[in-house]
Amino acid sequence: MRSQLLRSSLGYLLTVCGPFPASCINKGVRQTAVAVPLLYYSRKTMHYQTEQRGHPNSPDYRIYFSKFISAMMNGPNHDDVPAKKPKGEKEVLYNMVVEVPRWSNAKMEIATKEPLNPIKQDVKKGKLRYVANIFPHKGYIWNYGGLPQTWEDPNHKDKETNCCGDNDPIDVCDIGTQVCSPGQVIQVKVLGILAMVDEGEMDWKVIAINANDRDAEKLNCIEDVRKSRPGHLEATVEWFRKYKVPDGKPENQFGFNGEFKDKDFAVEIIKSTHEHWRALVQKQTNAGGIDKNVSCCNSPFQFSADEARAVVQSVRASTNAYGRNSVSNCKKT
Repeated sequence: MRSQLLRSSLGYLLTVCGPFPASCINKGVRQTAVAVPLLYYSRKTMHYQTEQRGHPNSPDYRIYFSKFISAMMNGPNHDDVPAKKPKGEKEVLYNMVVEVPRWSNAKMEIATKEPLNPIKQDVKKGKLRYVANIFPHKGYIWNYGGLPQTWEDPNHKDKETNCCGDNDPIDVCDIGTQVCSPGQVIQVKVLGILAMVDEGEMDWKVIAINANDRDAEKLNCIEDVRKSRPGHLEATVEWFRKYKVPDGKPENQFGFNGEFKDKDFAVEIIKSTHEHWRALVQKQTNAGGIDKNVSCCNSPFQFSADEARAVVQSVRASTNAYGRNSVSNCKKT
């Protein structure tokens, strides 16, 4: 099983990063053997660990992935798994990095401008950021996070909304019934997408469900969500519209009059942001200040294991954190 996983993972890296130069093949294999199984997994082998530094609820708190790989740059984007579909078809599951657990308020996020892109709590004007409770909800109303190997390019203007990207990985709302922890990686089924415009920037919100959720089999598109969970999509629009208002900011706006687009549209947006990520790691576009450390051998921004280890060890160890995580640690409500 491990050797099969290694072969399939290496094949994925060759697809995403382009062919390795001959001088890099052995080095690429060693990196794949160490790093990729942590995040690239089948539905039955989904364990990995995180390393936490600093103290929770403080500006110095960071969550790194063990083996020191970037949550944005190195985490595999998707996996094909067998599903109950017509012969020859497969369900495509995307790997979501959880930043914020459902019902919590701390605004955790992938730190795109720091080496290794750890998860940290956002800070504004020297103060940790927490989202307000938007009546009648408590904190975030889904597990919230992003898709690795995606990037909303601030140099690219969306032809539908006429807005440029927000310089972050594409966001995901997991509407499942489980509550996860920051740094967990879960496989999700994409159901649709919402075109939010945040202060003039394009900020897509993918609507998805944890593939291991009890409702995952019966939710396959945005209309399934509308039928089985009345009011949930409307609550999502209202939450995103108003969550910055308590901080003195105007309401967010939406493309397509706030209507959710379907699964096929969402997948095309994900593919587009993945291509923008490819251009980013190959130094084909302006990076917008993002720290582009990667383990892909063919990237000019390759980051060695020793360099990565030095970055993590420069941050003091945590004495009270969520603990080392695995995907199977999700809690059911």
